[in-house]
Amino acid sequence: MPEAELRAATAAPRLTAERLSLGYGARAVVSDLAIAVPTGLMTVIVGPNACGKSTLLRALARLLPPTAGTVQLDGRDLSSYGGKELARELALLPQSPTAPDGMTVADLVARGRYPHQSLLRQWSSRDQEAVDAAMTAADVTALAERPVRELSGGQRQRVWLAMALAQDTDVLLLDEPTTYLDISHQVEVLELARRLRKGGRTVVAVLHELNLAFRYADHLVVMRDGAVVATGDPRTVVTAELVEEVYDLPCRVITDPLSGTPLVLPLAGTGEAR
Repeated sequence: MPEAELRAATAAPRLTAERLSLGYGARAVVSDLAIAVPTGLMTVIVGPNACGKSTLLRALARLLPPTAGTVQLDGRDLSSYGGKELARELALLPQSPTAPDGMTVADLVARGRYPHQSLLRQWSSRDQEAVDAAMTAADVTALAERPVRELSGGQRQRVWLAMALAQDTDVLLLDEPTTYLDISHQVEVLELARRLRKGGRTVVAVLHELNLAFRYADHLVVMRDGAVVATGDPRTVVTAELVEEVYDLPCRVITDPLSGTPLVLPLAGTGEAR
């Protein structure tokens, strides 16, 4: 592991959850879960549909209050933060966000600077620089004057990512950021997330595509039925037995010859599946 990543891996986790239970009304989704997000690394949460991945991410972003337990940032319960105070520390790209009718790309990305505004601090050159840098990083500068509603799904996803980047936080939460994207843009988004991590940010992403998750994760969290069943470096925790246990998918796991990360090969359709 490179020296910078090694330092990050040994730093105290800034974002943690303890004895966390979550649900919607009477329906429990997550029960008695504990997680510590490594500082300065990219954590990827994987698991089958409806296992609680996005629910956990919503709790880490304070969008869903726990029914029990706590989520803490820098040793403080998230509930103790003011709205803007938390938004200067932590940004979330949610699933399928929507923009007001008629809003342009530039206007939407500029909303990422709202937590940095106050009566005494209005729009500044620093804000504009942050917006310009975020749009460049997400490759949406050419779309600046386009209405968001006219864009393709993939373009909209990159615009929302630019807004989250403009927020300029140390912690970035991404809920299925590659949704609607073709494979080339999926890789672009994950490469961007990797660059952000190398720049010192802590990134947490929910992903569905396992082989991309294993390639880009420094730290993997595997969930099933509202519980964490494995955590750690994908190279050490991912096995065929784990994938079959979590996904009910007979498979082989080999080493990707390019990245050295685990590569899942489903046995269905090969004549080898049980």
